[in-house]
Formats: sequence, structure tokens, C-alpha cells
Amino acid sequence: MKFKAFLTENGVNLLEKRFLPALDKMGKICHLFLNRDRVFFLHNLLNGDGVQSIAQFSKEALFDDYRISSQYDDCIAFTVDISLLQRALRSSVSICTEFGNGPTANRLQIKLAKKLTKNSTQRLPFLTFETKGYKSAVIQDVPISSPLSRNQVLELQTALDMAQDLPQTLVQVPDLNQLQNFVDRMRHVGDLLNISISKYGDLHIQISTTLITLGAEFQKLLVIGEQADAPSEDRNLSAQTRAARAVLRGDAQSVQVSVKHFGKSLQCHLAKPDCAFYGIALQGACLTLVFQFFIPGTHRLDKSISMHCRLPVLDQGSS
Repeated sequence: MKFKAFLTENGVNLLEKRFLPALDKMGKICHLFLNRDRVFFLHNLLNGDGVQSIAQFSKEALFDDYRISSQYDDCIAFTVDISLLQRALRSSVSICTEFGNGPTANRLQIKLAKKLTKNSTQRLPFLTFETKGYKSAVIQDVPISSPLSRNQVLELQTALDMAQDLPQTLVQVPDLNQLQNFVDRMRHVGDLLNISISKYGDLHIQISTTLITLGAEFQKLLVIGEQADAPSEDRNLSAQTRAARAVLRGDAQSVQVSVKHFGKSLQCHLAKPDCAFYGIALQGACLTLVFQFFIPGTHRLDKSISMHCRLPVLDQGSS
């Protein structure tokens, strides 16, 4: 089982300044899953608790001279502490920058290694960052779990395949920061959030207690996938009534999620996506937040990078 590659300058910028800070907000530990073509950072795919997040990159988006081999169809997976990974990368980059002419001038290599530690008689697995200068080399070792077995890799791959299914209707979120501010205010009201998404491009968010109801509605949002025209007779009705009627017609779905989970998923704005979409999976299985990234300087989708979150549903409401 072998893996080694050189981080490109673009890869360093993507990980250090954007994705690792966002992933750290999702949870301390994640699976790092590598295959011949892609690199995945996966949170909570093998358990039903918490927000699932899937960040994936083509190998070319992060690495140069990428080499991987294993007995499991050249797939390798293990768990790693995101904060330790972030710290090691930041330290290695600062060393590269200090002693070279840029973050990759000295070639920052990342590889799997097994090493003896001070208090162990057994070689332990590490993800190693190595910076080779003219006269010396600086090594940063990040402890990782033992690589997953063949059955565990298969289980992770199956969970990943299932998590790639996207809702049939997605609506574009106008402003993640605005939504974050709204959710921050909602935290003081209650713990459960009701979300309704329609094929008309409406996103309805509401939190209710016995004393107060607080809500927000975003209308005529960009829709990807299945869409429909809003009935003219609903125009003058309240947001709550319109959302309920859309659900009854089969033009919308409604679910209930944790305010905490919803707020956590919004932290992915640290990855600096160009746009974000919400959707509800078939039969209200989960609430999905999809981020899109454009090729720099264009409005064309960068297919080498993707990220989405799946929020567990507490009550399926109506679908």
C-alpha cells in the first residue's frame, strides 16, 4: 500500500486557505479516501449522526506526480484529524516560503509512511509532509488511523455512491452570509427548523415555539432540475399558506432539521464557493446543500472540485 505526491501551488491554496478551514468546522475527524483519479474528504458517511459532508477533488486539482497503489483496486482510506493536518500543512508551507521562492519552490511532498515512535515497539501509520531544501529536509508527521481493510473500503465506497445522489429540485441560495445571520438569531428561539423547498424557486425557513414563530422566505430563486410555475391564485396568500399548498400539490417538500446542523453546514462558506443550492432528497430523506465552484475568471463550472452536505432529517414533514 503506497501513496505519494507533490502538492501544487493551487493545491496548497485550495487546502490551506479554503477547504481545510471549512472541513474543520464539520468535525474534528474525517475519512481521507484516495483512488487513482480523485481525493475525497468525508465526514460522517459511516454513521447516521451529524452532518455528512463530501468534498472531492481531481488529483490534478491538488497534486503533481501522483502515485498510488494498493491491493484494493488502488484505493486507500484512513481517518485523520483535520486540525493536525491543517497545522502540518501550514507549517510546511511557511518553511517552503521562507527558504524558497514560493510555497512549492522546494517541492512539498506528501506520502504515507510507517514509523517507530518513542513509546511504541510497533511501526505506526503517518501522513508525512516533506520539504526538501538545498542542504536539508523538514518533515512533518500527521498521525492517522490504520488504513481501512478491503471490506471497510468497500463500505465507504458504497456510502459515498449513495451520498452522491442529488435532489430532483435545487434552488440557489441568494446569500450564505445573510442566511447565517438569520440562523444565528434563530438559535435563541428554538432547536428545530422547518424547511420547505418548491419547484417554483421558493425557499421557506421557519422556527416555531409555543410563544413565537420566526420565519424567512426567499422567492423566485434560480431552480436546477424539476421546476414549475407558481399558481397565480396563491400570489396574495401568506408565505406559510403558500408553502403548505405547494406541498399538497406535490410541487414542494418540507422537512425538519436541527438548527445546529443547519448552522454547521453554512460554515462551508469558508471554502469560498461561487454559489450554493438547497434541495430535499426523495421522500424527504435528507436536506442537501450543494456548493459550486467556477473556473477562476469565468462563470463556467469547475468540474475538478465539488462539495456538498447532507443534513439528517428529524421529521420528514410532507413530500
